[in-house]
Amino acid sequence: MTATDETIETIASELAAADHAVALTGAGVSTASGIPDFRSEGGVWDTFDPAEFRYGRFQADPAAFWERRVEMHETVYGGDIEPNVAHEALAELEAAGVLDVVVTQNVDGLHGAAGSETVVELHGNADRVVCEECGRRADAGPVRDRVTSGETPPRCRECQGLLKPDVVLFGEQLPRASLQMARDHARRADVFLAAGSSLSVEPAASLPRTATQATLVVVNLEETPVSAAADYELLADVTDVLPAMADAV
Repeated sequence: MTATDETIETIASELAAADHAVALTGAGVSTASGIPDFRSEGGVWDTFDPAEFRYGRFQADPAAFWERRVEMHETVYGGDIEPNVAHEALAELEAAGVLDVVVTQNVDGLHGAAGSETVVELHGNADRVVCEECGRRADAGPVRDRVTSGETPPRCRECQGLLKPDVVLFGEQLPRASLQMARDHARRADVFLAAGSSLSVEPAASLPRTATQATLVVVNLEETPVSAAADYELLADVTDVLPAMADAV
C-alpha cells in the first residue's frame, strides 16, 4: 500500500479515536540516527561474531567479553547519536494523548531521549549496566571508561559482583515483566502500529498477532511475516511516515 496523504490521514484518525494505541519499534526506527542494523547485510553481525556476546561467554570469560563489548559499542554508538524525526513523532503522539505506549526491540534509549515517557524496553538498554549479584543498575558510560582504562572485568562498587550490560544477551531470556507488559498492551490495543521492524525475531514478532482486536498498521521498507494480516501496510521509510502521521492527528 502506498503511503498517500489520504491513507496517512485515515490511520491518524484511527489512532486519534483509539482507546489504547500501541507502537512496536525495531531497528529501522534508529538507522536514520546512524545506528547500523544488526542482522541485515553489512550490519553489526557482519563485523562482530554474535558468539562473542553470548551470556555463556560473559560467565566464562567476563574480561574478554567486556573488552569486545566496548569495541562493539564504539562501532555502533561511537558517533553523535541523537533521536531522529521518527522517534520525535512517536513522542509527539504520546504527548498529544494519542499513543499510550512504545514497545521497542531497540536498546539505544533514543525513545526516552526523544521524550517518550511510557516505553517498554524488551531487550534492555545499552546505556545501563546491572550487577549480577545485588541487581543494582548504573550508567554504562563510566563502566566502559573503566574497561578502557584496564579494569576488566568491571565490578560493582557496592558488592564487588560482576557488572553486565543491562541488555538481553544471546542465551538469556527476555525479562518476564517487560514481555508480559508488552503482551498486555497488545491485547488491549485498538490500534497496533509496528514500525521499522522485520517482525521476524520472537517473541516480539508475535505481538502483532496478540493484538487480535486491533487495527494493525505496519510501516517498514520491506514486507513482513504479518503483511497478509495487516489492515494497513506502508512500504515506506518510517522517517517519512511517522512525522506525517503525527502532523495529521
